[in-house]
Amino acid sequence: MEKITQNAGRNALGEFAPDFAHYNDDILFGENWNNRDIDLKTRCIITVVALMSSGITDSSLVYHLENAKKHGVTRAEIASVVTHVGFYAGWPKAWAVFNLAKNVWTEDVSENDAKAAHAASMVFPIGAPNDAFAEYFIGRSYLAPVSKEQVGIFNVTFEPGCRNNWHIHHADNGGGQILVCVAGRGYYQEWGKKAVEMLPGDCVNIPAGVKHWHGAAPDSWFSHLAIEVPGENGSNEWLEPVDDKQYGSLK
Repeated sequence: MEKITQNAGRNALGEFAPDFAHYNDDILFGENWNNRDIDLKTRCIITVVALMSSGITDSSLVYHLENAKKHGVTRAEIASVVTHVGFYAGWPKAWAVFNLAKNVWTEDVSENDAKAAHAASMVFPIGAPNDAFAEYFIGRSYLAPVSKEQVGIFNVTFEPGCRNNWHIHHADNGGGQILVCVAGRGYYQEWGKKAVEMLPGDCVNIPAGVKHWHGAAPDSWFSHLAIEVPGENGSNEWLEPVDDKQYGSLK
């Protein structure tokens, strides 16, 4: 079983404050950190949470983030921990910790991490899982509100192969939707027409009353801004899924 040792206290304060150095190296780390009533991974997470909650984002936090990684805390786990604590300790503190944590776990973001690479390719966030509309999608999608005032604008991200059902935007006057691709590669298709490939910068105007679907290509993440065109008595009608045969015929 690994034994935690520490000499930082004596190295920095051995002559100036020998008692403090003793308490730091021998008691805090030598005894407390070697107490096995809590496993080291959990103890690392607790320490990061305590420092974050106190607003400490200096080299001591970097040390404990590195220690957390050393003892098995993954990038996904630390991201979840910091996000959770951010709701209770403060959103600016979460931002500060994330700016440090990204550097500690930087090598874990590999070229094979397609989602992370996709997120890095655009200025808009991927957002949270689009659970509220999951029943109308094949595959997983994510939703990030950009504007909820005047005109609704949402960044919608689709994992490879994900697409929404056929659907119609209804309105008595005006209405409809505009899609602007911001990253990746995907498709838009109107009923009775061929699918249109969408690449970053491509824009599609969807009038009210037009049956259509949109989603990612089979081999690519895809994000588009969905802009809600103001209209009278607007509503969405969700229809049948785009089945594998229809989707598989895309070129």
